[in-house]
Amino acid sequence: MQIIDSDVVIIGGGGAGLRAAIAVAETAPDLKVNMISKVYPVRSHTVSAEGGIAGVVKEDDSFESHCFDTIRGSDYLADQDAVEFFVEDAPKRIYELEEWGCPWSRFEDGTIAVRAFGGMSVKRTVYAADKTGFYMLSALWERSLKYPQIKNYDEWHVTRLFRVGEKMAGLYAINLKNGEHAVFRAKAFVLSTGGACRIFSFNTNGNIKTGDGMALAYNIGASLKDMEFVQFHPTGLPHTGILITEGARGEGGYLLNNKGERFMKEYLPAKMELGPRDIVSRSIVSEIKAGRAFKGPYGSYVHLDIRHLGEKKIMERLPLVREVALEFAHIDPVHEPIPVMPVAHYYMGGVHTDKETATNVSGLYAAGEVACVTINGSNRLGSNSLAECLVFGNAAGVQASRFAQETALQTVSEAEVRDEERRITQLYERNGAENLSKVRESMQRTMHELVGIERNEKELEAALDAILKLQERWKRIGLQDKSKTFNTEFTSLLELENMLVVSEACVRSALAREESRGSHTRSDFPARDDKNFLKHLLVERGADGMILKDHPVTITKWQPQERKY
Repeated sequence: MQIIDSDVVIIGGGGAGLRAAIAVAETAPDLKVNMISKVYPVRSHTVSAEGGIAGVVKEDDSFESHCFDTIRGSDYLADQDAVEFFVEDAPKRIYELEEWGCPWSRFEDGTIAVRAFGGMSVKRTVYAADKTGFYMLSALWERSLKYPQIKNYDEWHVTRLFRVGEKMAGLYAINLKNGEHAVFRAKAFVLSTGGACRIFSFNTNGNIKTGDGMALAYNIGASLKDMEFVQFHPTGLPHTGILITEGARGEGGYLLNNKGERFMKEYLPAKMELGPRDIVSRSIVSEIKAGRAFKGPYGSYVHLDIRHLGEKKIMERLPLVREVALEFAHIDPVHEPIPVMPVAHYYMGGVHTDKETATNVSGLYAAGEVACVTINGSNRLGSNSLAECLVFGNAAGVQASRFAQETALQTVSEAEVRDEERRITQLYERNGAENLSKVRESMQRTMHELVGIERNEKELEAALDAILKLQERWKRIGLQDKSKTFNTEFTSLLELENMLVVSEACVRSALAREESRGSHTRSDFPARDDKNFLKHLLVERGADGMILKDHPVTITKWQPQERKY
C-alpha cells in the first residue's frame, strides 16, 4: 500500500479547493500541498456557473446592504457573524481574481460591470458575460500552477477518511485510471467536494456532485447542518435540467404564463422576476397548480422571455443562454421564449463549520458548497455562491496552513487501512442481484416526488421509509464490470452510497423542521415559526444511526422580522 505524505491535503479541485491550495502556498510557502480531485480541476462544477459573483464594488452599494440582503434572503437563518466576514472579504477576492487574469465584463467607462440578481437591493453581481464560472476557474487553475509545492492527483476518488483520536489523520483513495490504492497522510485537510443535488432526478448538477464530502465527513463524526434546505432554481430547461442563468432575468427577462402575463406581479410586485429563488420557484409552482402553465412532454412549464432585449445585447451579455437554448431546447431566444421550470440546483446544508471553516474534527476544514458556514441559511441569494467559494476557500487554506505548522503528522491505524482495503476489494467482487441504475433511479424519483419544493409529513415519512429500504438494496447491488481502469460502474456504486446518506439526512431534517422557511415549505406547517425553529439542525452519527441536535443561530444586529420585499 502506497503512503503519500504532505502537510495539507485539499479534497476537491473546484473553485473553493483551488483557492484553498493557493492560500496555503501563499501563507506558508514551505508547506507541501496535495490536491485530490475525482475529475481534472477545470472540469469541476464551478465551471458551469454562469450569472456572476456578488460583492460590494460600487459606490452606491455598502457592506450593510449586502449583509441585510443576504440575511433577509436566508429568512433569518444565516449566522450573521459569518455573513459580515463574507461580505467584507468578497470584494478583495473579486479584485484579486481580476489581477490573476479573470476578464470581468466592463461598462463603457471601463469600470467593472455589475448586473441585478434576485433578492439583491442594488446591482452588485460582477460577471464575465454569462460564463463567469468558466473564467473564474481558469484563472484559479492557472494561478495554482505558479506554485510547485501544489501537487495534483487528478482522477482519484476518496473512499474514506481516517482520524486518530480527535484529529483528522489521513484518507484512502483510488486512482481511477489504473485502480491503484493509496493512503494520503497530512497534518491538515480541506474538504471542497461540492454539493449533492444529484440525489434529485431533475437537477442542474453535473454527474460528479454526489455528496461525497458530506458523507465522508459524517462517517468519521463530523456534524452535518441544515440538510433540509435545498435550493430549487426557477429556470431549468425541461427534461435536461440545464440551467438558464438568473443573469437572464438580471438583464431584464420576463417570466410569462400561458396567458402571456408577467405573473410575478401577483406574488412579488416590488421585485417581480428578481425575487429570491425560493419565492420565484414557489410562484411558478402556483401557476402550474392554477392551470396557467404550458404543458409539455416533460411536465408543465412557463416561459422566460428575453426577446425584447434584442440580439445585440443577448449576444454581448447572454451568449451561453442562446447557445444552450439552441442546442438543448431547439429554440432561438432572440425570436422565441424559453421554456423553463424549477429544478434542484444548490445545497444550502452541508458539513458544519464555524465562520473560519473549521469542522468539529480537529484538522478538518470545509469550504464551498460541501460546507455549511452558514451564510445561506434557508435560502441562498444567487451570485453569493461563487464569492463563497473564494472567501471561504481562502479562509480554509489559511487556517489549514496555520494548523499544519503547529501540529505533527499522525500515524494512521494499519487495521483501519486494511479494513478499507478489504471493503473495496469486496465491493469489486460483489455479485448481488440488485441493479445499480435502478436503485439510483428509485432514490432520485423518491426525492423528486416526495421531498421537493412542497413537503408534508406523510410524504416525508414515505420518503424516509423508501430511502432506508434503498440503503439495504444498495448492499445487494452486483457489479458487471470487474476491471480496474476507469471503472465508472464501481465509482457510481461508491457515489450512490454517499447519496443515500445525504438523502436520509435531508429527509430526517425536513421531518424535524415543522415550519416553512426559505426553500423548505411544509404544506402542513405553512408559517415560519421563530419561537421553535429559529435554530440550525445538526445531523450526527450515533451508534444506531443518525441523531438530530439543535444548534443556535448567531444574531449580531439584524433581528428576525417578517421577510418583505
